[in-house]
Amino acid sequence: MNNDSIAEDAIFKIGKVISVDGRTIRVGIDKTKNSSHLVYKGELLKNISVGGYIKIIKGFTKIIGKVEGEFINEDKQFGKKGYGSEKEKINRVLSVSLLGFFRGSHFERGIKELPLIDNECFLLHNREFDQVHNFIKDNDDPITIGALALEKGQSIKVGINSLFASHIGIFGNTGSGKSYTLAKIYRELFEKYKNEIKFKRNARFFLIDFNGEYIDTSSRSDSVIIDKKYKSTYKLSTRNDKGDKYPIPIDAIREAEFWVIFLQATEKTQAPFLKRAVESVYLQGKIQVESDLKDMIAKMIFTATTDGDKTLEKTVVMNLLEEIKDCLGGNTTIDDLISDYRLNLHYHSKNNKYYYGTDSATAMYSDNASYKQTVVDDKINTLSINTKQISPIDEVRLQIVIQYYEDIIRGFSNKEHLSPLLKRLDKRVDHLKKVINVINDAETPMPKQKNLIIVSLKDVNIQIRKIIPMLLCRKLYNDKKESNNDQTYLNLIVDEAHNILSENSERESEQWKDYRLETFEEIIKEGRKFGVFLTIASQRPSDISPTIISQLHNYFLHRLINNEDIRAVEKTISYLDKVSFEYLPILPTGTCIVAGLLANVPVVVDIGRIIPPKHEPKNKTRTLIDKWKTNKK
Repeated sequence: MNNDSIAEDAIFKIGKVISVDGRTIRVGIDKTKNSSHLVYKGELLKNISVGGYIKIIKGFTKIIGKVEGEFINEDKQFGKKGYGSEKEKINRVLSVSLLGFFRGSHFERGIKELPLIDNECFLLHNREFDQVHNFIKDNDDPITIGALALEKGQSIKVGINSLFASHIGIFGNTGSGKSYTLAKIYRELFEKYKNEIKFKRNARFFLIDFNGEYIDTSSRSDSVIIDKKYKSTYKLSTRNDKGDKYPIPIDAIREAEFWVIFLQATEKTQAPFLKRAVESVYLQGKIQVESDLKDMIAKMIFTATTDGDKTLEKTVVMNLLEEIKDCLGGNTTIDDLISDYRLNLHYHSKNNKYYYGTDSATAMYSDNASYKQTVVDDKINTLSINTKQISPIDEVRLQIVIQYYEDIIRGFSNKEHLSPLLKRLDKRVDHLKKVINVINDAETPMPKQKNLIIVSLKDVNIQIRKIIPMLLCRKLYNDKKESNNDQTYLNLIVDEAHNILSENSERESEQWKDYRLETFEEIIKEGRKFGVFLTIASQRPSDISPTIISQLHNYFLHRLINNEDIRAVEKTISYLDKVSFEYLPILPTGTCIVAGLLANVPVVVDIGRIIPPKHEPKNKTRTLIDKWKTNKK
């Protein structure tokens, strides 16, 4: 060895391995290395400490470990060796977790072999430190996401393949910077590829925004993440008709599964009923022709008042007509018929018969030969119904209503089982029509969308807020799966994901909760095979299904204070070491732990600024003093 090598070893050597217990070893530190810093060639080097890295030399193998703990014991031989400083009687010992090894100049995570007692340990050179933190694989494209929080000036770059061809989890308490991190990584991606023709054609990003943080309604430019010309945005609203409507093809509305999800149908009774109603080609054909529709209505009224189930309440006819009127968007001729029947159509409980007239003695009873013609057919023929003006949503709604009353009137179904479904239908369809626009390809082509689509649910009520993301995500996933195109890519991004991925919800049945979670669990388990990936951000990881969290590949962990959230992360994420977990409650805003398949080792990163600031998410904490205090000169 030359003099430089001898001097280098003298400076960088810190001690020896004194015990090996699986992946955890203990290192005895030389007493000359108990200072906080070392001087080497005029440079001040940071000495080893908790959270730092060491190199263990075993023959020609360089093993890398991370210091997880530090303790001391007293040298019992001190004083027997002659005079010395009080500091020399202290033995400093490090607890080290093994991370990986060097293969040539490349660092690889994992343990190839364990060190031996008395193997020498060293500080890392700058080049070795850079190699450990080099997360870019061969043939990958880098983007810079920030800098190491504990080593100022050391930028952190990640590979696009490693990050975006994976499921991503971004977790942190309110105000910790998780939304900023989400915006940052996608800002860097779009800034790099926004003008690539193949990127625009083959990549699709669908962002569900629960709090309106990624749409800037105060500015015409709306430049959150990327300039407006590169994205399609939809600000949905159930409060009024002024919100945007998300376009979906008519085929999606005519799928029974859509309505099963939308109406939260029970599996054994309501779902099979919906399947029969929505997929009925017979009903669909009849509804589209005015004379056929009126004939169906007449037959149901006649059956209800003659051969129908006698246990039905006498208002069944009026309820049927009211439901049909709602499906048609209001109709004065039906209003007139309802008023007529309400005044003149009665049920004689003693005789178990309906009659028409104000006096039961002189009225026409339902078993009269001319009852069908004069009380039913003639009155139905006075209705004026323009079937061409029925919207696709109302068309399916009408199929469900007619099938329901057909089954109830004929006694084929139990009213108690199906009536809750019809009540949900009445309440939700009007809201559905406010947030989606059904496109019939034969008449109007689907609007062309950019490859970044942002849907804001800030002004949507809680029922639609839970259902719409699942409907849209499942539709996109199924379409991608069926296309079987290995050239295209889909990333579903859900901010505030606990709103739809929560395991703890008292507002819904266990069956519906299972169905909702299974939808996203299927995406996260099987989506990779079809080029579908999921990015979720949440302030409550403990609320989210452990199955979903455990299947994520890469994590950005901001400050978490709640013990349940920390435990949820600890139980499901295998990439973190003890030191990283202890950092979680004390991370400052904008700083996170990056861990997962993209990173050789977990690192604490200060997320870089989004420049210019107009691309930042609209989630800044309000300042109160400037709004409460009058400035005085």
